[in-house]
Amino acid sequence: MSAEPAATTDPNRLALTFEEGTIVVEGLPEHDSRGIPGLQFDSRRRGIYRAPAIWYREIVQHLRDHGIPYDDRARDYQGKTPWDIRVDKPAFPHQTEALEAWSAGGMRGVVVLPTGTGKTHMANLAINAAQRPTLVVTPTIDLMNQWFDELTLCFDVEVGLLGGGYYEVKPLTVTTYDSAYMNMARLGDKFGLLVFDECHHLPGPTYGLASTCSIAPFRLGLTATPERADNAHEQLDRLIGPIVYRKEITQLRGQFLADYRVETQYVTLSEEEQFRYESCREVYRNFTRDHGIDFRRPDAWGQFLRLAFRSTEGRTAYQAYREQRELALAAPAKLQLLGRLLDHHHGDRIIIFTHDNATVYQIARRFLVPVITHQTKTKERREVLLRFNDGRFPIVATSRVLNEGVNVPEANVAIILSGTGSVREHVQRLGRILRKRGDKEATLYEVITRGTVEEFTSSRRRKHSAYGGG
Repeated sequence: MSAEPAATTDPNRLALTFEEGTIVVEGLPEHDSRGIPGLQFDSRRRGIYRAPAIWYREIVQHLRDHGIPYDDRARDYQGKTPWDIRVDKPAFPHQTEALEAWSAGGMRGVVVLPTGTGKTHMANLAINAAQRPTLVVTPTIDLMNQWFDELTLCFDVEVGLLGGGYYEVKPLTVTTYDSAYMNMARLGDKFGLLVFDECHHLPGPTYGLASTCSIAPFRLGLTATPERADNAHEQLDRLIGPIVYRKEITQLRGQFLADYRVETQYVTLSEEEQFRYESCREVYRNFTRDHGIDFRRPDAWGQFLRLAFRSTEGRTAYQAYREQRELALAAPAKLQLLGRLLDHHHGDRIIIFTHDNATVYQIARRFLVPVITHQTKTKERREVLLRFNDGRFPIVATSRVLNEGVNVPEANVAIILSGTGSVREHVQRLGRILRKRGDKEATLYEVITRGTVEEFTSSRRRKHSAYGGG
């Protein structure tokens, strides 16, 4: 799409305006939208058609293609904005290729690059190329602050903040998904480019409003792991655009990412623990079988929870599920193995990942290491990461909050004691230790309890290409 047209005031033309996250088109005959995409007749107001704001680009393109005159009052910005990058930072080949592919796709689409390969710099190049007021959307306050620092260094303009107690909207602004979806109905006409960092968070009825309520004709999604277990990633084509460029970890390891190896370590339950595990699993499985719950269906977990809390039998089954899961994920033998791994990697920079906070705090007490969980205050979290990166803290333990959006370039060993069955989670955790640093070789340990469902989930995860050759 070329530069947006300047507004005019000809009363004989259609009028496009922005209203609370929608595009309003006035001047069409009643019940005759002339094939303009996305429009629906608004029976509440005479002569009004309306579409979600995301249809703005398609509507304008249709009007142009069919020679239909129109007056564009939808935009609250004046065409191009001259962004000039003031940091002389050469682009890597994959960054240049990604920018070219995105531009060739009409400046709409998703770029998939592994953690540590410079997605932020690629986005800065895209902002410079689009020359439009830009809103960068991030999943967390920490990431919002990181982007604020990056944008301030890169562009010689005042950068706005929306979220975390700030409401400073500028032509170049960074926000969170929470703040974006809550405010886009008011701000959706102010930006020509949306950049969605970690865009796999976007699909859904709430976060999706950050996209559907904006007129921005240009959109860029960034992620290392677009696929979602619920297949909601298929919505990204509409919310942002298709995947226009993709590189996997294995394609960039060695040259742009640290080389690495993946090693699986196994532990076993004691006889008593194994008996208890199998007993609890039988109770849980019998309940799901008797009630026809098929976990191959996406709504199965919700169905199980609804049924579980309707009866004593169901509550017993749920408790059995919790106990067998805890026995597998937090087996005592895992902490014994962790002690040996920490001794073996003395002097390395180690991140320990678990699935739950309870295990994190147990590790902290047993091995006297700092922890980061969702309960960790912002200033404490920053201090822990600062000391980890400069070597004062050689080890940090965490649950899931460091899966994405944190820069720990010195980390070279990751120990995954427990996690979900999600491929994304494990690829994200691997990405935490792959930032290039000299001739660093990284090591990821995956600790699995034999004779439990962990073996199956590990096997499924390892089908991802990142584990090939590990």
